[in-house]
Amino acid sequence: MSIDSIIQEAVVKAVNELYGLNVEASSVCLQSTRKGIEGNLAVVVFPWVKAAKKSPEAVGNEIGEWLVKNEPSVVRFNTVKGFLNLVIRPTFWNSVLANIAATENYGKVAATENSPLVMVEYSSPNTNKPLHLGHVRNNLLGYSLAEILKACGNKVVKTNIVNDRGIHICKSMLAWKKWGNGATPESTGKKGDHLIGDFYVLFDKHYKAELKDLMARGMTEEEAEKASPLMQEAREMLRKWEQKDPEIRQLWEMMNSWVYAGFDETYKRMGVDFDKIYYESNTYLEGKEKVLEGLEKGIMYRKEDGSVWADLTDAGLDHKLLLRSDGTSVYMTQDIGTAKLRYQDYPIDKMIYVVGNEQNYHFQVLSLLLDRLGFKWGKDLVHFSYGMVELPEGKMKSREGTVVDADDLIDDMVNTAREVSKELGKLDGVSEEEAEKISETVGLGALKYFLLKVDPRKNMTFNPKESIDFNGNTGPFIQYTYARIKSVLRKAEENGIKFADYSNVEPNEKEISLIQTLSTFPSAVAEAGRSYSPALIANYTYELVKQYNQFYHDYSILREEDAAVRSLRLTLCKVTAEVIKTAMSLLGINVPERM
Repeated sequence: MSIDSIIQEAVVKAVNELYGLNVEASSVCLQSTRKGIEGNLAVVVFPWVKAAKKSPEAVGNEIGEWLVKNEPSVVRFNTVKGFLNLVIRPTFWNSVLANIAATENYGKVAATENSPLVMVEYSSPNTNKPLHLGHVRNNLLGYSLAEILKACGNKVVKTNIVNDRGIHICKSMLAWKKWGNGATPESTGKKGDHLIGDFYVLFDKHYKAELKDLMARGMTEEEAEKASPLMQEAREMLRKWEQKDPEIRQLWEMMNSWVYAGFDETYKRMGVDFDKIYYESNTYLEGKEKVLEGLEKGIMYRKEDGSVWADLTDAGLDHKLLLRSDGTSVYMTQDIGTAKLRYQDYPIDKMIYVVGNEQNYHFQVLSLLLDRLGFKWGKDLVHFSYGMVELPEGKMKSREGTVVDADDLIDDMVNTAREVSKELGKLDGVSEEEAEKISETVGLGALKYFLLKVDPRKNMTFNPKESIDFNGNTGPFIQYTYARIKSVLRKAEENGIKFADYSNVEPNEKEISLIQTLSTFPSAVAEAGRSYSPALIANYTYELVKQYNQFYHDYSILREEDAAVRSLRLTLCKVTAEVIKTAMSLLGINVPERM
């Protein structure tokens, strides 16, 4: 049992005996004692002041006296306003550490048959371009969130919806047909997703030139867009695709297969995966069917031009288009179809969509529509709405080819990691193969940590140079600390140092602080799961690593002559390393054994 649980249960008994109140242990609010005040844990006593009919100080003192008398782990206390600060018996922390060391998968809760099934959708790429920096943040957030929810005892299904149809896909297809000269990934030596992305950019270049020419002839921009022969051809291609024209479908399948092979390579390198992938080309018809079903039930209505809409004004929203007058679907229709298929495939209890905050309104509407169409989780769907990621130079635009490509970014991060590690001597004495492995681990760790340590709801600027720093709140700093701890443990083993009983050792202030931080790891994981925030895990890990480094700097470990004290410190090293590894794995980050 954790120290928090012990104190909470003891406070429950105290409050019952002293004031006749029956309270839940989970309602007892504990905090770390503020700096400058003696104590390890602070109990917030305000909730019982009214029932006790006494001042907060008096209530704190009465509960404190009861705990000193009845709870062996509490040696003394002080009360500051409504906060009861408890000093925990120093040797008691040894049993807390021993308990952590003996706990398998510490910090994680195993799922059971009755655990809720949570589906997390992330990535959602378009097959007309490679993954870029924005996709990287999306994938890392989605993967990390899924791992955290798993660690909180949920059953989790990681899913992806691939946007493999629509006008944007036809733009790339048309450009390849017109100007591709039969180019393939093999003939060009390019990854398939990059090759298709080039044709998307090429379409836009020709389209803009066409608009410029039409406007020079006296048309307005709107008139030019309607008159554009290139855009008309792309729309015609989409119509043919929807009519299952064999030639267009064959071209579409060939080009998409190139993109999927490219995506798979990037996903693998990024370290993200999916349990199930859905494709819009399979879901949009299901969505149309569900919308027409809603039309029959009076949930939707048809306008004179044949288009189908939903009236959401009663919920404070507007009218939402679901089928165009020509019968073609919109994104919303596709999302409804995807939801239908998912609900058939899995007994979903909660659905989480990892999508940027520019889609907030879309998901408000989707939630309402799914609820009205009878999906039990529709009303409670979660839009994990995250902020945009930019570079110091500003925004990115994929049509203009100014995006930061995910593959190029990863390559740059790994190269920078190699250069920085070399300069600092971190690769001294390791083989070329091991240096390559370390550089990959550190480069990706730097990228992932930098993107995940920020509150996901905030917009952020990604600075590659700042992210690869072996000091401060960065992935490499944490990875290096882990490697340092593993080095200490290897030396202990090489020197045949045995672990002795440390239960009677009185740990010093820094050791107690480190044990206390380690003891809060399960609650940090639970809070990250509740608030859908990988940033909480990132920042917990940074605080833990900072504390470990202070302890490492101030106290001898292997040279400590007292066997019991040395064993306490080695156990602290071992447990800290395990918690770092677990925490970083929840962020999708690997840690190197040597550095």
